Amino acid sequence: MPDYSHFARSGRDRQPGDNRMTALPATRRDDYRALHDSFHWDVPEIFNLAEVCCGRWARDPATMHRIAVYTEHEDGRRASHTYAHIQAEANRLSRALRELGVQRGDRVAIVMPQRIETVIAGMAVYQLGAVAMPLSMLFGPEALSYRIDHSETRVAIADETSIDNMLAARPDCPTLRTVIGVGDATGRGDLDWDTLLAAQIPEFTAEQTKAEEAAVLIYTSGTTGPPKGAVIPHRALIGNLTGFVCSQNWYPQDDDVFWSPADWAWTGGLWDALMPALYFGRPIVGYQGRFSAERAFELLERYGVTNTFLFPTALKQMMKACPTPSDHYQLKLRAIMSAGEAVGETVFTWCRDALGVIVNEMFGQTEINYIVGNCTAQYDESRLGWPARPGSMGRPYPGHRVAVIDEDGRPCPPGEDGEVAVCATDIHGHPDPVFFLGYWKNEAATAAKYSEYDGLRWCRTGDLARIDADGYLWYQGRADDVFKSSGYRIGPSEIENCLLKHPAVSNCAVVPSPDPERGSIVKAFIVLTPSVTRSFDNDAALIAELQQHVRGQLAPYEYPKAIEFIDQLPMTTTGKIQRRVLRLQEQERAEKPAG
Repeated sequence: MPDYSHFARSGRDRQPGDNRMTALPATRRDDYRALHDSFHWDVPEIFNLAEVCCGRWARDPATMHRIAVYTEHEDGRRASHTYAHIQAEANRLSRALRELGVQRGDRVAIVMPQRIETVIAGMAVYQLGAVAMPLSMLFGPEALSYRIDHSETRVAIADETSIDNMLAARPDCPTLRTVIGVGDATGRGDLDWDTLLAAQIPEFTAEQTKAEEAAVLIYTSGTTGPPKGAVIPHRALIGNLTGFVCSQNWYPQDDDVFWSPADWAWTGGLWDALMPALYFGRPIVGYQGRFSAERAFELLERYGVTNTFLFPTALKQMMKACPTPSDHYQLKLRAIMSAGEAVGETVFTWCRDALGVIVNEMFGQTEINYIVGNCTAQYDESRLGWPARPGSMGRPYPGHRVAVIDEDGRPCPPGEDGEVAVCATDIHGHPDPVFFLGYWKNEAATAAKYSEYDGLRWCRTGDLARIDADGYLWYQGRADDVFKSSGYRIGPSEIENCLLKHPAVSNCAVVPSPDPERGSIVKAFIVLTPSVTRSFDNDAALIAELQQHVRGQLAPYEYPKAIEFIDQLPMTTTGKIQRRVLRLQEQERAEKPAG
């Protein structure tokens, strides 16, 4: 596990299996080299997510009654849940799943939002030695049936948000033997959660899993072909922790409370919020309901949230809805991590000035998560850190060796665009525990993910960036988001950030639109702020104004020659803009015959 003993305060012993990081007084404000170069991994042979995130806290009399999870429903219902309660319920479910025939390594689908049963189900599956497959409650029948059938899932757990689609998908899932209904889905599955657990005793002997064993199966959509199932081992949590601790400005502290709107069914919610918060024995807030800027501020204030992961889309909405939050809310925020898209200078500045928190941008993906980012630690001079640079995704977190490589796998010099890649070993030559095991039933895709250069094995991310002389990475977009117009190579990020600085723009996405002369032109899809009045004449004037706004700040070839106003951008469940959807739309429009 992460060994920060070089920076541990004297008089405080690290417990076996403890990834807590503390720091000596800093003598300079850029402590990056000291942190990164002195770091060594310590990965035990036996390691289980349920044990380190719940079991050990539930057994200890000093922590068993500590609040682990606060839950709130959009209808106003609220509850709090201790580690002891979660463990007892997980024990009951583990026994029930074993009676249903779930064996070590079998897949169990969990299709629920941020509710306590989602946490209990995960712990039950992990300690059983089975593989949890979190699925978004927003998935339709086709998306569910593909994943459940492809993964050969045996049991699915669904609540009222997903049971209809689950039942519609079931005929195409021959391996799915049992559907367990939760909450208002009671009576609609084969078995009911409450009845099932009530029939079991709250005791279970957990499997002794190896750190290398599979724990989670998460399907990730690519640019071509069906979604691929990334198999994540128990040890991957260890690989996440250096980034989590640093991006949250030396988490945990005594009064820490975590909240993120990120769905626990995807990597950002599961690995960047829920599991690390529980690992450190600190409470996390689970909110079941639609995200809104107003509700976000209410939750931050009501629970005294100190640490959060807010993707840029959420921050943009909050910035537009409440430019001066200190006038309306009493917040305790001390750290904000953001990922999924570039934050951009406008949002970065608002967080610093209006929230009093410097955003720590982070970069990672399902297969290799939490690998690059920042650690400002601006509130405590005794804690090490390094300065964030507005617009940069940061530097490689301790324990990870990251490079920008060209098509042949060679590292790019500073200032040159290339693909972000992560080495399978750290700077000391030791295996990096953050890596996934491979794609489920897809050896070819797994092999294609890697390349070798100079005796080192690199995992390609498919994301483009450039690295500067100080080791900061600057995101340039997905490889498939970058396009050429009149021979110029164009990425959407810089143009979008520029457009967002205009007061009329709430959100935007830039894609290529086919053009017979230039190959493609820059087109911007823009969501306007509610205060903008729409009319034919006004739209034309506003388009010209936005074009001039970009033309005046970026290169002449980067301004959007076409602008379309839309009510909502297509988004993934993780809050990422689906530029691919807009690109395909433009291609289809261009291919339609005139008239």
